[in-house]
Amino acid sequence: MEHTLNAPRASGLRLKDWGGNAVALIFALLVVYGAMELYVSVAVDDGMQFDLEMWRYAREIKRQSANPAIGHEHTPDTRAHLMGVDVAISSQGLRDREFPLAPPPGRTRILMLGDSLAFGWGVPGDKTSSKRLEHKLLEAGHDVEVINTGVGNYNTEMEVAWFLERGAKFQPHYVVLNYFINDAEPTPRDRSNVLTRNLRALVYFASRADMALRLANVGEHKDWRGYYASLYDQDGVGRVSAAIGRLAEYCRRNGIRLLIADQPELRDPRNYAFTQVEEIVQRIAAEHKVRYLNLRPAVRDLPPESLWVTPPDPHPSVVAHEAFAGALFGVFDKELRDRDLRSRK
Repeated sequence: MEHTLNAPRASGLRLKDWGGNAVALIFALLVVYGAMELYVSVAVDDGMQFDLEMWRYAREIKRQSANPAIGHEHTPDTRAHLMGVDVAISSQGLRDREFPLAPPPGRTRILMLGDSLAFGWGVPGDKTSSKRLEHKLLEAGHDVEVINTGVGNYNTEMEVAWFLERGAKFQPHYVVLNYFINDAEPTPRDRSNVLTRNLRALVYFASRADMALRLANVGEHKDWRGYYASLYDQDGVGRVSAAIGRLAEYCRRNGIRLLIADQPELRDPRNYAFTQVEEIVQRIAAEHKVRYLNLRPAVRDLPPESLWVTPPDPHPSVVAHEAFAGALFGVFDKELRDRDLRSRK
């Protein structure tokens, strides 16, 4: 009888112990995470960590688009210091100056579509291929303006959706679709949550774990060569071709000249691992009667390390942007001179 009377008391004590242990565990986890956050903040985050800077870019510059086909977009009138350079977004959502929707009479307008490469990740705004192309053409005597519409993490489908909804309003005479090998990716869904949006250490260590798995080629975590190659199955090629077809058709109907500028993966442009992808993109361009320009020859003979923003981040450096602008200048300088000659006849 005495044992029965004491049972509720013993159960209550066990429940109290469990609650105390849970509180202690939560406190310990918070202390550990706080130490990790402090470590990343003080010892790791020097403003040049690719994953952390992309996280800041998403937090401070990007927002979800109302159009699911676009996915995300730049938040107008925002600024940040990312990957060592200042980034300023205009009221039109561009990493560029303000432009009237209609180009001034007599001025040729070139619109550059693209992802973080066209955006100029880790490169000052005036050193991007868009602005360097504009500068070169102006120096050559052409009345021209080049609009940089690049947005990080866009693919070809998103770039085309953005152009058809917004970019076309700028009434360009020429559109350059800057293509990169990962542009065959499916349009990403927003999988962020309150933790990934706010916890820097979580982002950093999750990224390092993913890198380790990719280096080991574990399961679905392919290394960069395997990952890029895997994008070009039937679905990936079909998505790219369909998007380019929509863009080409719009440009033909509206008297816009379209060019695909194929930007290479920069780890080793001389001994290139993705010539098959170049052939696929060139074939798609031919199918839709679009001019194709391979930009790899512009950087093939340069030291690979000179082409990267940082050694672990092979986004195009100032050197690579200058080389790409030079190749595009060769095309447009001749095009505009030939056009002027035809107009005089």
